[in-house]
Amino acid sequence: MKDRQLTINLRGQLMDLSQPRVMGILNATPDSFFEGSRAQTEQEIAERANQIVAEGGEMIDVGAYSTRPGAAAVSEEEEMLRLRFALAIVRREQPESIISVDTFRPQVARMAVEEYGVDIINDVSGGNTQGAFGGTVGNETEEDPAMFRMVAALRVPYIYMSRANDVEPMLLDFARQVERLRSYGQKDIILDPGFGFGKTVEENYQVMARLEQLAVMNLPLLVGVSRKSMIWKLLDCTPEGALNGTTVLNTIALEKGAAILRVHDVRQAVEAVRLVEMTKNK
Repeated sequence: MKDRQLTINLRGQLMDLSQPRVMGILNATPDSFFEGSRAQTEQEIAERANQIVAEGGEMIDVGAYSTRPGAAAVSEEEEMLRLRFALAIVRREQPESIISVDTFRPQVARMAVEEYGVDIINDVSGGNTQGAFGGTVGNETEEDPAMFRMVAALRVPYIYMSRANDVEPMLLDFARQVERLRSYGQKDIILDPGFGFGKTVEENYQVMARLEQLAVMNLPLLVGVSRKSMIWKLLDCTPEGALNGTTVLNTIALEKGAAILRVHDVRQAVEAVRLVEMTKNK
């Protein structure tokens, strides 16, 4: 995995993801599972965006729809309202930062890219326009997911997340969906194993244990385990007490080929990247 050359095109410039990068989470929501990631006022959003960059994060992932189980549904109009407010502030504070938007709605993705120059679309639903916990893929047909067509038209990198609960079905899912995305002309694809989505605690660790096998796709892997229940349920703590467990799993993920860490705690993740990369260079 040391010799894998993985790049994505951002604003006409290639970013080399063979050097792992850190993506900081900014939730413009009142009900995300980790209270420390919520930013709703202008000051809170500005401070969080600046904190992510100051601590070494190279990407800011902005979300306006909580995907935690039991979270309240948010209309498309409300999601857009929240995102317009947050993205304007993030762009003002960090105009050169790489911004991704966490959404499963094609029209929200279009608004974010066309109005605010968002660089990446992060879709935790796997192309399902009903959201991460809704029905089958897409609200048209499984063979014609609206989000796939939208991101290809927008020409921005797309993060595809799988809800498969083990590596073999995940590889089949990735292979099938990458082929479909390519058929629409999608160039830059990042794969997310979907820790915490559609998996039991045990299944999450089974995927983590075999994460390196996903390298066969030869595409960048994003790992998002930050303060998730797979940690605090196992360690009998709370999301607030799950930082140490998060760092341990981020370190394992880096050793197994993760290209992007999506995290709440940016400084700790950046330090993990530096330390792991130093051992690889020896």
